[in-house]
Amino acid sequence: MNAHLIELLLLLDACRRGGAHTITAVVPYFGYARQDRRTRAGEPVGARVVAEALATAGADRLVVVDPHTTALKAMSAVPVEMLTAVPVIAAALAEDLPDDAVVVSPDLGAVELAEHYSALLHRPVAVVRKTRASGTNVQADEAVGDVTARPVVVVDDMISTGATVEAAVHVLLARGAAADITVAANHGLLVGDARSRLAKLPLRRVLVTDTLATEKTPQEPPLQVRSVAPLLADAIARLHSDRPLDALLTPS
Repeated sequence: MNAHLIELLLLLDACRRGGAHTITAVVPYFGYARQDRRTRAGEPVGARVVAEALATAGADRLVVVDPHTTALKAMSAVPVEMLTAVPVIAAALAEDLPDDAVVVSPDLGAVELAEHYSALLHRPVAVVRKTRASGTNVQADEAVGDVTARPVVVVDDMISTGATVEAAVHVLLARGAAADITVAANHGLLVGDARSRLAKLPLRRVLVTDTLATEKTPQEPPLQVRSVAPLLADAIARLHSDRPLDALLTPS
């Protein structure tokens, strides 16, 4: 990710020095967005640093897909258009989603996202309560909502280490959910041993978008990737013809 960021900064500078009238940086996955505040003394606010660097290098506008925090708008010196890939993933889910399925938020932070999926898929929502001990150690102890004998779709904005998904799946199975579990996330980071961790779970499929490149590995969960290229193309066309982006944006 860091190499791509440096390349983008250099490209922005080249465009600015080349006399471009306006420069829009399309950044499907905005790295460091999770560093949106200081949790202890001495920590950087990475999201602000990256946003300021892009603006300084020459970007007049940023187009991002489902950033981890909407606070990015306040951190950026230039306008930020926050597109959402939720309709893309929801359309893929709807192809074979059982009528009695439940949309599950794996923690309280993803409740609004789960409600967005619920509205598109016309399915009820359940919520798992979790506590995070570390980046790879997550404990979940309760599911709020009826999941007994029902297929579930666990939704989150990203899958990083897979710890949140793993904890949520264990709680859902303990609460009687059917062994018909789908995991959907806008960004598939899949860092560390995330793939092997997910491969050990009874998952029907893991659905992500191509905001980040994914590579096949020996220990592979049932991974499916949907493209956000049409979404980005639509946004770029609208920007260049001065048409509104409302239908493509993350709900506020």
